Amino acid sequence: MTEPTQTQIWITASRPRTLPLAVSSIILGAFLAGGAGSFRWLITLLCGLTAVFLQVLSNLANDYGDSVHGADSTDRSGPSRAVQSGLVAPETMRRAMLLFAGLSLVTGLSLILLALSAQAILWLIVFVVLGAGAVWAAINYTAGSNPYGYAGLGDIFVLIFFGWVGVMGTYFLNTQQLNWLIMLPATACGLLAVAVLNINNIRDIESDKKAGKISIPVRIGGQRARQYHWTLLSVAMLCATLYVLITNTSPFQWLFLLTLPLIIRNGRSVATTFDPPDINPLLKQMSLTTLAFVILFGLGQIL
Repeated sequence: MTEPTQTQIWITASRPRTLPLAVSSIILGAFLAGGAGSFRWLITLLCGLTAVFLQVLSNLANDYGDSVHGADSTDRSGPSRAVQSGLVAPETMRRAMLLFAGLSLVTGLSLILLALSAQAILWLIVFVVLGAGAVWAAINYTAGSNPYGYAGLGDIFVLIFFGWVGVMGTYFLNTQQLNWLIMLPATACGLLAVAVLNINNIRDIESDKKAGKISIPVRIGGQRARQYHWTLLSVAMLCATLYVLITNTSPFQWLFLLTLPLIIRNGRSVATTFDPPDINPLLKQMSLTTLAFVILFGLGQIL
């Protein structure tokens, strides 16, 4: 087999398959802003770029952190990682992390300054703090001296940043308004992203145990983790349904129900699949299902 090129190594390390999930919350927030008559292209583009840079930063930090802490080892069932395989030196990966942290800060600050006037000093501070928190969360999921992913807190951080912050932040920066009802679709989006993480953690349950990574599946066991997966999917659909029932502006709002067969299929597959290599395709399936849900739900807001 030929050795991969540096470009191939870094593309693989950035995990491009995770990027559609990263921008799902931005897409949903933009659709909701469009439904409110306040969609702004440049604001949304900067939101998307910031989300992509943060996701790549998180992926590189995950590659580095799991290799350093031992979760990425020869026992791991998932794909080989750059640092673990020796293709990228730890020092080089740290420099790449700094680069993407810088890029996310540049686009994030540009976004905040463009979207908010200098008079809105309180909101400027709020979004600067949220941006700094997003960078911290991206790095410290598995990197750092005390990574929160190893304490089983990854799920709540995914809900916060892939759901609440991503959707409501994009909506607010486009509309300059708060609408607390947006918490319902934001929660739905976040829970579906948590479901993707849960599948990943179910696959890696044995290697995570050995590395001391106490994810939710490690904490509650594989069987209960599969029940937890059904809970995530069910509550996500319930939140979306409640939002449509409360707002009730158009029958097109029910378009998101077209993803229900895909949701059920994923839940059943996770519940009945136990061989780690067979779980890998379910990650992609759940990510694409989340993107389909976001697009259909969003279209229902503007049709």
